[in-house]
Amino acid sequence: MKFICDKTEISEAIGNVSRAVSQKSTIPALEGIKVRVSRGSVELTAYNLEMGIRTSINANTEGEGEFVVSARLFSEFTRRMSGDEITFDIDENLVISISCSATECSFPAMSASEYPELPKVDSARSFSVKQSILKSMINMTSYAASLNESKPVLTGELFDIEDGSFNMVAIDGFRLAIRNEMTDCTEKYHFVVPKKALLEVSTLIKDDDDKLCTVCTNDRHIIFEIGNVFVISRLLEGVFHNYKLSIPSGCKTEVIISKRDFSTCLERCSLLIDDKNKSPIRCEIGNGVVKVSCKTGIGKINDAISADISGETVTIGFNNKLILEALRAAEGDKVRIRFNGAMKVIEILPLEGESFIFLVMPIQLKN
Repeated sequence: MKFICDKTEISEAIGNVSRAVSQKSTIPALEGIKVRVSRGSVELTAYNLEMGIRTSINANTEGEGEFVVSARLFSEFTRRMSGDEITFDIDENLVISISCSATECSFPAMSASEYPELPKVDSARSFSVKQSILKSMINMTSYAASLNESKPVLTGELFDIEDGSFNMVAIDGFRLAIRNEMTDCTEKYHFVVPKKALLEVSTLIKDDDDKLCTVCTNDRHIIFEIGNVFVISRLLEGVFHNYKLSIPSGCKTEVIISKRDFSTCLERCSLLIDDKNKSPIRCEIGNGVVKVSCKTGIGKINDAISADISGETVTIGFNNKLILEALRAAEGDKVRIRFNGAMKVIEILPLEGESFIFLVMPIQLKN
Protein backbone atom coordinates (compact mmCIF):
# COMPACT_ATOMS: atom_id res chain seq x y z
CA MET A 1 0.00 0.00 0.00
CA LYS A 2 1.07 3.58 -0.56
CA PHE A 3 -0.07 7.08 0.29
CA ILE A 4 1.06 10.61 -0.50
CA CYS A 5 0.07 13.53 1.73
CA ASP A 6 0.92 17.03 2.89
CA LYS A 7 3.80 17.11 5.38
CA THR A 8 2.18 19.70 7.66
CA GLU A 9 -1.12 17.80 7.84
CA ILE A 10 0.44 14.42 8.61
CA SER A 11 2.85 15.94 11.16
CA GLU A 12 -0.02 17.62 13.01
CA ALA A 13 -2.07 14.42 12.95
CA ILE A 14 0.85 12.39 14.34
CA GLY A 15 1.42 14.99 17.07
CA ASN A 16 -2.24 14.89 18.07
CA VAL A 17 -2.57 11.13 18.39
CA SER A 18 0.87 10.66 19.97
CA ARG A 19 -0.56 12.05 23.21
CA ALA A 20 -2.31 8.71 23.73
CA VAL A 21 0.59 6.40 22.84
CA SER A 22 1.41 3.99 25.67
CA GLN A 23 4.89 4.62 27.07
CA LYS A 24 5.28 1.06 28.32
CA SER A 25 2.86 -1.77 27.65
CA THR A 26 2.70 -5.56 27.74
CA ILE A 27 1.19 -5.19 24.24
CA PRO A 28 4.09 -3.87 22.10
CA ALA A 29 1.70 -2.57 19.43
CA LEU A 30 0.28 0.00 21.88
CA GLU A 31 3.68 1.71 21.97
CA GLY A 32 3.11 2.66 18.34
CA ILE A 33 0.53 4.38 16.15
CA LYS A 34 -1.92 2.33 14.11
CA VAL A 35 -2.23 3.55 10.55
CA ARG A 36 -5.19 2.53 8.38
CA VAL A 37 -5.03 3.32 4.69
CA SER A 38 -8.31 3.43 2.79
CA ARG A 39 -9.50 5.08 -0.38
CA GLY A 40 -8.63 8.80 -0.24
CA SER A 41 -7.77 8.93 3.45
CA VAL A 42 -5.34 7.81 6.14
CA GLU A 43 -6.54 7.21 9.72
CA LEU A 44 -4.17 7.39 12.69
CA THR A 45 -4.98 5.89 16.10
CA ALA A 46 -3.17 5.75 19.45
CA TYR A 47 -4.52 3.98 22.55
CA ASN A 48 -3.10 3.30 26.01
CA LEU A 49 -6.14 1.32 27.23
CA GLU A 50 -7.34 4.30 29.29
CA MET A 51 -7.46 6.98 26.61
CA GLY A 52 -7.39 6.84 22.81
CA ILE A 53 -7.08 9.50 20.10
CA ARG A 54 -8.09 8.99 16.48
CA THR A 55 -7.88 11.34 13.51
CA SER A 56 -7.70 11.15 9.72
CA ILE A 57 -6.31 13.18 6.84
CA ASN A 58 -6.92 13.27 3.10
CA ALA A 59 -4.30 11.55 0.97
CA ASN A 60 -3.65 10.08 -2.46
CA THR A 61 -3.71 6.35 -1.77
CA GLU A 62 -2.95 3.08 -3.51
CA GLY A 63 -4.23 -0.11 -1.94
CA GLU A 64 -5.82 -0.54 1.48
CA GLY A 65 -4.67 -2.00 4.77
CA GLU A 66 -3.33 -1.20 8.22
CA PHE A 67 -0.12 -1.48 10.19
CA VAL A 68 1.48 -0.20 13.39
CA VAL A 69 4.50 2.08 13.28
CA SER A 70 6.91 3.36 15.95
CA ALA A 71 5.48 6.65 17.21
CA ARG A 72 8.92 8.17 17.67
CA LEU A 73 10.31 7.25 14.24
CA PHE A 74 7.06 8.11 12.48
CA SER A 75 6.99 11.53 14.10
CA GLU A 76 10.67 12.43 13.85
CA PHE A 77 11.27 11.29 10.26
CA THR A 78 8.08 12.95 9.05
CA ARG A 79 8.82 16.22 10.83
CA ARG A 80 12.41 16.38 9.58
CA MET A 81 11.67 15.77 5.89
CA SER A 82 12.79 18.63 3.63
CA GLY A 83 9.86 18.97 1.20
CA ASP A 84 6.15 19.75 1.48
CA GLU A 85 4.74 16.46 0.17
CA ILE A 86 5.68 13.06 1.60
CA THR A 87 5.31 9.59 0.12
CA PHE A 88 4.84 6.57 2.37
CA ASP A 89 5.27 3.13 0.79
CA ILE A 90 4.60 -0.07 2.79
CA ASP A 91 5.72 -3.35 1.20
CA GLU A 92 4.45 -6.89 1.78
CA ASN A 93 7.00 -7.39 4.57
CA LEU A 94 5.65 -4.35 6.42
CA VAL A 95 8.73 -2.24 5.80
CA ILE A 96 7.72 1.42 5.59
CA SER A 97 9.70 3.66 3.22
CA ILE A 98 9.38 7.43 3.54
CA SER A 99 10.53 9.74 0.77
CA CYS A 100 10.37 13.49 0.35
CA SER A 101 12.34 15.48 -2.19
CA ALA A 102 15.84 13.90 -2.20
CA THR A 103 15.49 12.24 1.21
CA GLU A 104 14.59 8.57 1.65
CA CYS A 105 14.47 6.38 4.76
CA SER A 106 12.93 3.08 5.79
CA PHE A 107 12.27 1.05 8.92
CA PRO A 108 10.10 -1.92 9.88
CA ALA A 109 6.45 -1.59 10.87
CA MET A 110 4.34 -4.13 12.78
CA SER A 111 1.17 -6.03 12.11
CA ALA A 112 -1.98 -4.36 13.42
CA SER A 113 -3.57 -7.72 14.30
CA GLU A 114 -2.80 -7.35 18.02
CA TYR A 115 -3.88 -3.72 18.23
CA PRO A 116 -7.09 -3.52 20.31
CA GLU A 117 -10.11 -1.71 18.94
CA LEU A 118 -11.13 1.57 20.54
CA PRO A 119 -14.28 1.39 22.70
CA LYS A 120 -17.48 2.16 20.82
CA VAL A 121 -19.89 4.77 22.21
CA ASP A 122 -23.40 5.24 20.85
CA SER A 123 -23.81 8.78 19.50
CA ALA A 124 -27.50 8.79 20.50
CA ARG A 125 -26.60 10.00 24.02
CA SER A 126 -24.69 13.17 23.28
CA PHE A 127 -24.56 16.92 23.78
CA SER A 128 -22.54 19.78 22.31
CA VAL A 129 -20.57 22.65 23.83
CA LYS A 130 -18.48 25.38 22.21
CA GLN A 131 -14.84 24.33 22.11
CA SER A 132 -13.65 27.62 23.63
CA ILE A 133 -16.07 27.23 26.54
CA LEU A 134 -15.04 23.62 27.15
CA LYS A 135 -11.38 24.66 27.16
CA SER A 136 -12.12 27.43 29.67
CA MET A 137 -14.07 25.07 31.93
CA ILE A 138 -11.24 22.54 31.97
CA ASN A 139 -8.48 25.08 32.50
CA MET A 140 -10.32 26.81 35.34
CA THR A 141 -11.03 23.65 37.35
CA SER A 142 -8.40 20.99 36.64
CA TYR A 143 -5.95 22.45 39.18
CA ALA A 144 -8.25 21.30 42.01
CA ALA A 145 -8.48 17.62 40.99
CA SER A 146 -6.88 15.24 43.49
CA LEU A 147 -3.44 13.71 42.92
CA ASN A 148 -4.13 11.00 45.51
CA GLU A 149 -4.92 7.67 43.87
CA SER A 150 -6.44 6.25 47.08
CA LYS A 151 -9.80 7.63 45.91
CA PRO A 152 -9.56 7.43 42.09
CA VAL A 153 -12.91 9.15 41.39
CA LEU A 154 -11.50 12.43 42.80
CA THR A 155 -8.57 12.35 40.33
CA GLY A 156 -11.11 13.25 37.66
CA GLU A 157 -13.67 16.00 37.10
CA LEU A 158 -17.42 15.75 37.45
CA PHE A 159 -19.68 16.71 34.53
CA ASP A 160 -23.00 17.63 36.12
CA ILE A 161 -25.69 18.74 33.67
CA GLU A 162 -29.28 19.32 34.76
CA ASP A 163 -32.06 21.84 34.04
CA GLY A 164 -29.98 23.73 31.45
CA SER A 165 -27.01 24.20 33.79
CA PHE A 166 -23.60 22.62 33.16
CA ASN A 167 -21.23 22.40 36.13
CA MET A 168 -17.69 21.05 35.84
CA VAL A 169 -16.32 20.24 39.29
CA ALA A 170 -12.97 19.20 40.77
CA ILE A 171 -12.14 18.55 44.43
CA ASP A 172 -9.18 17.19 46.38
CA GLY A 173 -10.31 17.44 50.00
CA PHE A 174 -8.65 20.82 50.65
CA ARG A 175 -10.22 22.83 47.84
CA LEU A 176 -13.05 22.70 45.34
CA ALA A 177 -13.45 24.34 41.92
CA ILE A 178 -16.75 24.76 40.06
CA ARG A 179 -17.14 26.27 36.59
CA ASN A 180 -20.70 26.87 35.39
CA GLU A 181 -22.19 27.48 31.95
CA MET A 182 -25.77 27.51 30.78
CA THR A 183 -26.54 24.91 28.12
CA ASP A 184 -29.26 23.96 25.65
CA CYS A 185 -28.92 20.33 26.71
CA THR A 186 -32.20 19.07 28.15
CA GLU A 187 -30.97 15.67 29.33
CA LYS A 188 -29.40 14.95 32.70
CA TYR A 189 -25.74 13.87 32.83
CA HIS A 190 -23.61 12.95 35.84
CA PHE A 191 -20.23 11.32 35.21
CA VAL A 192 -16.53 11.74 36.04
CA VAL A 193 -13.78 12.10 33.40
CA PRO A 194 -10.06 11.54 34.20
CA LYS A 195 -8.15 14.81 34.50
CA LYS A 196 -5.44 13.56 32.12
CA ALA A 197 -7.95 13.06 29.31
CA LEU A 198 -9.45 16.51 29.89
CA LEU A 199 -6.05 18.19 29.75
CA GLU A 200 -5.41 16.51 26.41
CA VAL A 201 -8.80 17.71 25.17
CA SER A 202 -7.93 21.25 26.26
CA THR A 203 -4.56 21.07 24.47
CA LEU A 204 -6.22 19.90 21.24
CA ILE A 205 -8.68 22.81 21.25
CA LYS A 206 -7.34 25.96 19.59
CA ASP A 207 -7.80 29.18 21.53
CA ASP A 208 -11.04 31.09 20.89
CA ASP A 209 -12.47 28.36 18.70
CA ASP A 210 -16.26 28.79 18.61
CA LYS A 211 -16.84 25.53 16.75
CA LEU A 212 -18.81 22.92 18.64
CA CYS A 213 -17.34 19.93 20.43
CA THR A 214 -19.71 16.98 20.42
CA VAL A 215 -19.57 14.81 23.55
CA CYS A 216 -20.91 11.24 23.44
CA THR A 217 -21.07 9.05 26.52
CA ASN A 218 -22.30 5.78 27.94
CA ASP A 219 -21.85 4.18 31.37
CA ARG A 220 -18.17 3.40 30.81
CA HIS A 221 -16.64 5.68 28.17
CA ILE A 222 -16.78 9.17 26.69
CA ILE A 223 -15.83 10.57 23.28
CA PHE A 224 -14.92 14.21 22.57
CA GLU A 225 -15.22 15.11 18.88
CA ILE A 226 -12.96 18.11 18.19
CA GLY A 227 -13.13 18.74 14.47
CA ASN A 228 -11.72 15.58 12.90
CA VAL A 229 -9.98 14.49 16.12
CA PHE A 230 -11.72 12.04 18.44
CA VAL A 231 -10.59 11.60 22.07
CA ILE A 232 -11.94 8.47 23.75
CA SER A 233 -11.55 7.97 27.50
CA ARG A 234 -12.83 5.60 30.13
CA LEU A 235 -14.96 7.16 32.87
CA LEU A 236 -14.04 6.93 36.54
CA GLU A 237 -16.19 4.81 38.82
CA GLY A 238 -17.20 5.75 42.35
CA VAL A 239 -19.31 8.26 44.24
CA PHE A 240 -18.25 11.87 43.69
CA HIS A 241 -18.54 14.28 46.62
CA ASN A 242 -21.90 16.10 46.85
CA TYR A 243 -20.26 19.43 46.09
CA LYS A 244 -23.43 21.50 46.40
CA LEU A 245 -23.48 20.89 50.16
CA SER A 246 -20.05 22.55 50.42
CA ILE A 247 -21.12 25.89 48.94
CA PRO A 248 -21.83 28.49 51.69
CA SER A 249 -25.33 29.95 51.65
CA GLY A 250 -24.17 33.43 52.72
CA CYS A 251 -21.19 35.31 54.14
CA LYS A 252 -20.20 37.53 57.05
CA THR A 253 -17.36 39.33 55.24
CA GLU A 254 -16.91 40.14 51.55
CA VAL A 255 -13.75 41.49 49.95
CA ILE A 256 -13.45 42.84 46.41
CA ILE A 257 -9.76 42.89 45.55
CA SER A 258 -7.42 43.17 42.58
CA LYS A 259 -6.49 39.66 41.52
CA ARG A 260 -3.08 40.83 40.32
CA ASP A 261 -2.24 42.73 43.53
CA PHE A 262 -3.29 39.86 45.79
CA SER A 263 -1.45 37.27 43.68
CA THR A 264 1.74 39.35 43.63
CA CYS A 265 1.55 39.73 47.41
CA LEU A 266 1.19 35.96 47.90
CA GLU A 267 4.01 35.28 45.45
CA ARG A 268 6.29 37.40 47.64
CA CYS A 269 5.23 35.30 50.61
CA SER A 270 6.08 32.15 48.63
CA LEU A 271 9.76 33.13 48.73
CA LEU A 272 9.77 32.29 52.45
CA ILE A 273 7.98 28.93 52.15
CA ASP A 274 9.47 25.60 51.04
CA ASP A 275 9.25 21.92 52.03
CA LYS A 276 11.38 22.49 55.12
CA ASN A 277 9.89 25.85 56.04
CA LYS A 278 6.12 25.61 55.96
CA SER A 279 3.78 28.18 57.44
CA PRO A 280 0.23 29.36 56.82
CA ILE A 281 -0.37 32.88 55.55
CA ARG A 282 -1.94 35.12 58.19
CA CYS A 283 -4.57 37.41 56.71
CA GLU A 284 -6.25 40.24 58.70
CA ILE A 285 -9.23 41.80 56.91
CA GLY A 286 -10.94 45.03 57.91
CA ASN A 287 -11.08 48.84 57.56
CA GLY A 288 -10.48 48.76 53.80
CA VAL A 289 -7.18 46.88 54.09
CA VAL A 290 -6.10 43.25 53.70
CA LYS A 291 -2.99 42.74 55.84
CA VAL A 292 -0.89 39.72 54.92
CA SER A 293 1.99 38.31 56.95
CA CYS A 294 4.13 35.19 57.05
CA LYS A 295 7.08 34.05 59.16
CA THR A 296 9.29 30.98 58.60
CA GLY A 297 12.87 29.92 59.31
CA ILE A 298 13.88 31.76 56.13
CA GLY A 299 12.51 35.14 57.16
CA LYS A 300 9.33 37.15 57.60
CA ILE A 301 7.14 39.46 55.56
CA ASN A 302 4.36 41.96 56.26
CA ASP A 303 2.27 43.41 53.46
CA ALA A 304 -0.99 45.31 52.95
CA ILE A 305 -3.40 45.71 50.04
CA SER A 306 -6.28 48.15 49.70
CA ALA A 307 -9.64 46.48 49.03
CA ASP A 308 -13.37 47.11 49.12
CA ILE A 309 -14.44 45.33 52.32
CA SER A 310 -17.93 44.93 53.74
CA GLY A 311 -19.06 43.06 56.84
CA GLU A 312 -17.20 41.86 59.91
CA THR A 313 -13.44 42.01 60.46
CA VAL A 314 -11.80 38.59 60.28
CA THR A 315 -8.35 37.07 60.82
CA ILE A 316 -7.78 33.83 58.94
CA GLY A 317 -4.96 31.50 57.95
CA PHE A 318 -4.58 29.57 54.70
CA ASN A 319 -2.19 27.58 52.54
CA ASN A 320 -0.46 30.03 50.21
CA LYS A 321 -0.27 27.63 47.25
CA LEU A 322 -3.99 26.75 47.34
CA ILE A 323 -5.13 30.38 47.23
CA LEU A 324 -2.55 31.30 44.56
CA GLU A 325 -3.65 28.49 42.24
CA ALA A 326 -7.29 29.53 42.63
CA LEU A 327 -6.45 33.17 41.82
CA ARG A 328 -4.48 32.14 38.74
CA ALA A 329 -7.43 30.08 37.49
CA ALA A 330 -9.96 32.89 38.09
CA GLU A 331 -11.09 35.14 35.25
CA GLY A 332 -11.28 38.94 35.49
CA ASP A 333 -9.14 41.71 36.96
CA LYS A 334 -10.91 41.60 40.32
CA VAL A 335 -12.44 38.82 42.42
CA ARG A 336 -14.88 38.59 45.30
CA ILE A 337 -13.59 36.70 48.33
CA ARG A 338 -16.14 35.74 50.95
CA PHE A 339 -15.59 34.65 54.53
CA ASN A 340 -17.78 33.23 57.28
CA GLY A 341 -15.27 33.34 60.12
CA ALA A 342 -11.76 32.13 60.87
CA MET A 343 -12.43 28.39 60.45
CA LYS A 344 -15.02 28.37 57.67
CA VAL A 345 -14.29 27.73 54.02
CA ILE A 346 -12.93 30.63 51.91
CA GLU A 347 -14.99 31.34 48.79
CA ILE A 348 -13.58 33.01 45.64
CA LEU A 349 -16.03 34.20 42.97
CA PRO A 350 -16.14 36.53 39.94
CA LEU A 351 -17.01 40.17 40.47
CA GLU A 352 -20.54 39.44 39.29
CA GLY A 353 -22.50 36.22 39.09
CA GLU A 354 -21.24 32.72 39.84
CA SER A 355 -19.69 31.49 36.60
CA PHE A 356 -17.00 30.03 38.84
CA ILE A 357 -16.82 29.20 42.54
CA PHE A 358 -13.51 28.27 44.15
CA LEU A 359 -13.46 27.04 47.74
CA VAL A 360 -10.37 26.67 49.94
CA MET A 361 -10.18 25.25 53.45
CA PRO A 362 -8.56 27.57 56.03
CA ILE A 363 -5.75 26.66 58.45
CA GLN A 364 -6.03 27.30 62.16
CA LEU A 365 -3.57 29.97 63.29
CA LYS A 366 -1.53 29.70 66.47
CA ASN A 367 -1.95 32.56 68.89
